[in-house]
Amino acid sequence: MTHWSTRSLAVVARQRGIAPTLSHSTVALLLRDADLQPHRTRYWKTPTLNDTFRRKAAQVLWCYEHAQRLALQGEVALCVDEKPNIQVLQGEYPVRPMHSGLIERREFEYVRRGTVNLLVKLEVHSGRMRGWALEKNDGACLRAVLPQLLWDHRHARRIHLIWDNGSSHVARQTRDWLHTHYPLVRVLFTPAHASWLNQAELLLRAFTERYLRRGEWASRGGLIDHLNTSWPEYNRLYAHPFTWSWTRSKMHAWIDRHLS
Repeated sequence: MTHWSTRSLAVVARQRGIAPTLSHSTVALLLRDADLQPHRTRYWKTPTLNDTFRRKAAQVLWCYEHAQRLALQGEVALCVDEKPNIQVLQGEYPVRPMHSGLIERREFEYVRRGTVNLLVKLEVHSGRMRGWALEKNDGACLRAVLPQLLWDHRHARRIHLIWDNGSSHVARQTRDWLHTHYPLVRVLFTPAHASWLNQAELLLRAFTERYLRRGEWASRGGLIDHLNTSWPEYNRLYAHPFTWSWTRSKMHAWIDRHLS
């Protein structure tokens, strides 16, 4: 077996003579007392814990720790990330709304109407966002919206731009464009396999839960219109700085513990 349940564990235990009369409910009690959960698993990416990781992670965490002070000094920390290939789905039949005693019901069959790539920007000190629907998730489309992305902060003394190592971010054309047009931008890349250090991932998770989950759209343009009206509403109703407790000292202690 590759996946276990209390019932399958009880069956194998009886077959092997470990406990001839063992029931699945008793297995559940044993697992609970031992604080074991064989039915659950979690994936993770293992970053390379070296001096490069320490340096890059420390730069990002420094921005989070000082985001409010930076804002008072006329500087801004921005996190940027993409949610690529959002499927534009429409059910074959209308959704049946909930009634007293009945939950909402949806027909399983649906029609695909294309995909949309969503780019988001997060102001770390305020928690406010801005979003763009990209034709493609590539460097050319990214560079086309970078002027809009940075225009809101044209008066900032410095912009700390945090993003992951996506191909459109690390592309030479993107680096050259930023150096030429926005020399005051300080680009910070999250360490390899540590994109979770980007607070924009938290933003995308919160935005998806409220504005994309269970959504249906008849066309790609319909989803784009929905996105363009949803991010301003998110700012009005939900925007706030994310609580980020992982500091540089905790990061260094975590690395030391794993390398010891």
